[in-house]
Amino acid sequence: MQFQQLQYFVAVAETRHFTRAADLVHVAQPSLSQQIKALERELGADLFLRARGNITLTDAGEALLPLARRILADADTARHEVQELVQLRSGRVRLGATPSVCTGLLPDVLRAFHDRYPGIRLLIEEGGSHDLVRELARGALDLALVVLPLPAPAPALTTVELLREDLVVVSSPDAPRPGQGKRTVRISDLEGERLVMFRHGYDLRELTVAACRAEGFEPDFAVEGGEMDAVLGFVRAGLGVAVVPRMVAAKSGRGLRVTPLARPGLHRVIALAHRSDVAPPRAARELQRMLLER
Repeated sequence: MQFQQLQYFVAVAETRHFTRAADLVHVAQPSLSQQIKALERELGADLFLRARGNITLTDAGEALLPLARRILADADTARHEVQELVQLRSGRVRLGATPSVCTGLLPDVLRAFHDRYPGIRLLIEEGGSHDLVRELARGALDLALVVLPLPAPAPALTTVELLREDLVVVSSPDAPRPGQGKRTVRISDLEGERLVMFRHGYDLRELTVAACRAEGFEPDFAVEGGEMDAVLGFVRAGLGVAVVPRMVAAKSGRGLRVTPLARPGLHRVIALAHRSDVAPPRAARELQRMLLER
């Protein structure tokens, strides 16, 4: 049974005339008649009683008609929904990002994307770069914003550098300035400071600890194990200082003192990643474009 045969059958059933049905579906009448006969052979039953000037449905034809109409309607619905996706009227984007990127970079971009494509659902997953790379590899995400270099080689991923962001030191305005009150501090000035530290697996934790060790000291943790919001809250409360991205500090600066790091300072590279072997869906490609052009 072919889809086209059902179209021809419904046209004849509705017009009760082979020639008018052929005109309706834009096919020659002999071709339409051949396809109807082929459908009858496939089903093993006549669908029409053919008398001169009088075409009526047999019992088999009456039984098939509502089913054929439903199949054709479902096909129209499928076509419409695919067109909706192509035209970015509906669908979804599964985006992974580190928590600090969610706090600093994403809100403005996602707002602009949602304003332009309100029918697209945005599914956001927060995690460290290692976890996000794993989710990309297994197909659970369309795109991910990760910190370079990646924690492990990922040859199946394509990455595009999005931004290079400076890190700064945040502290409570009620606490003494880090680095003995200097306008800028070096990583070495953090020796002896109590640090509020992120949980294990957090990119900023690994970066900060490595920088301290490169200066010859082990960081002293006042509190550790938090996510970005918790770390900033602990710093506001005066429990210690933290090293965070400049963009996060700017957006969350209320109740925080921000002290830049002296050159060469610390920075991180944020990249947009997706699987190399599978093209992201149309909606994800549009979000990718907006991120790259932000």
